[in-house]
Amino acid sequence: MLAQNPVIFSDYPDPDVIRVGETYYLVTTTMHFFPGAQILQSRDLVNWQHLCYVYDALGETDGQKMYGSTIYGQGMWAPTLRYHQGVFHLVFCCNDTKRCYHYTAENIQGPWEKGYIKGFYHDPSLLFDDDGRVYIVYGNRDIFITELRNDLSEPLPGGLHRLLLHDAQEGLGWEGSHMYKINGRYYLCNIHWPKGKMRIQGVHVSDSLTGEFVGGEVLEDDLDGSFRGVAQGGMIETPEGNWCMLLFQDHGAQGRMPVLVPFDWENGMPKMEKASLVLDMHVDETLPKLYTSDPLCGNISPLWQWNHEPDEEGIAYTGKGLQLACGGPAAHVEQARNTLTQRCFGIRCTADVTVDVSGLQEGDFAGICALQGLFGQLCVTVQNGKKYLSLITREKETDEIFRSPEIPRERQRIPFDGHEITLRLAFDFSDDSVRFFYQKDCEFCQLGAKHQLHYRLDHFTGVRFGLCAFNVNGTGGKAVFRDFVYITE
Repeated sequence: MLAQNPVIFSDYPDPDVIRVGETYYLVTTTMHFFPGAQILQSRDLVNWQHLCYVYDALGETDGQKMYGSTIYGQGMWAPTLRYHQGVFHLVFCCNDTKRCYHYTAENIQGPWEKGYIKGFYHDPSLLFDDDGRVYIVYGNRDIFITELRNDLSEPLPGGLHRLLLHDAQEGLGWEGSHMYKINGRYYLCNIHWPKGKMRIQGVHVSDSLTGEFVGGEVLEDDLDGSFRGVAQGGMIETPEGNWCMLLFQDHGAQGRMPVLVPFDWENGMPKMEKASLVLDMHVDETLPKLYTSDPLCGNISPLWQWNHEPDEEGIAYTGKGLQLACGGPAAHVEQARNTLTQRCFGIRCTADVTVDVSGLQEGDFAGICALQGLFGQLCVTVQNGKKYLSLITREKETDEIFRSPEIPRERQRIPFDGHEITLRLAFDFSDDSVRFFYQKDCEFCQLGAKHQLHYRLDHFTGVRFGLCAFNVNGTGGKAVFRDFVYITE
């Protein structure tokens, strides 16, 4: 089967890719999900596998741990990955801490050593030059380059610091920098989003870091007629000497997905045609997927990520399933600690999970959720000593994109008197919707109406499957999750 774009049909935004030998390594934004900075590997740029995470937790703020506040839409943004003189370097900035992190490792799988670069650099890109000097390129609208000390700890006193690009147009200016030195020339890749247009990929080039960078927009294409431009990412050369850009494209509630665009060179600049839906490369069906079913008995798959840093005291990995304590207070799933998530893949994807709710106490909620700002949760709850199956959603009522101000409301509630229940989420991204089901007499019954999903910048991530357990008042009981079954179309 021929590969298609997006090469990963899920939320992997702000991609940066390198090649070491014949292996490619990809890192993308992971924001408020932990472990963070997931690294994927590939032999051909289209078949990607999970390799590792760079950090389990940052452990620096109450918001990262969801103590009284959250870091939705913040956390780790737009990382840069480089390999230099036998050392891997990962640099990113957190918008909640306003710090720049620098992780290093001699082995891509770790251990990774945590450090910092003094300052804050929007969408950074590292450049190790041939003369031993090192730079960081960054910014929005105004793109700067700053020379760093050799240990990357801070800007080099008296070192190069200058403006490379300035954009005075209306709209989102140049950002998402990726800097390279190729055949003695310096290439700067950026995304551009002028008002009234789709996102556009740009490239500028200079013969020196002190010279003028010339160039501009090189790819204005939406791949599929959606007016969602393919842009922001980096260049990569194959072992055979071919060149590609790995960019991304917005796909509504499902998030931002990597798109591979081969290109040729013409007069020292990338010559890019339309991005192709079908690539002249094959899908390897034998490789592990980036999503998984999981019995949840014992250790869980590394493809799971926690929403914010987990509270290990509230988690138990048992032979009967994953036990989550119902902590709180949390009014709804967006405030719940220890929500375990997986990305959504494909046009349609469905997941079932069985939940032992015999340990629930007054005020507890335990079940599944579609996690985003405009979330939906299907949970068993205990109210006035009785159990109910409750569907709560936050429905879009405004065009606000930076937050979800709507009040979550219970849409349907039915009595439930059992000790165990199997729940289902069914996503359909042909219309960005999700439906909720529960199993009764070996049949799945839908509860409530189809819930409409919307991508907003409050979470700035695609919607995810989530397993959740929380208490609206404070400390509650526990729930045990097992037999998570994930199916895609």
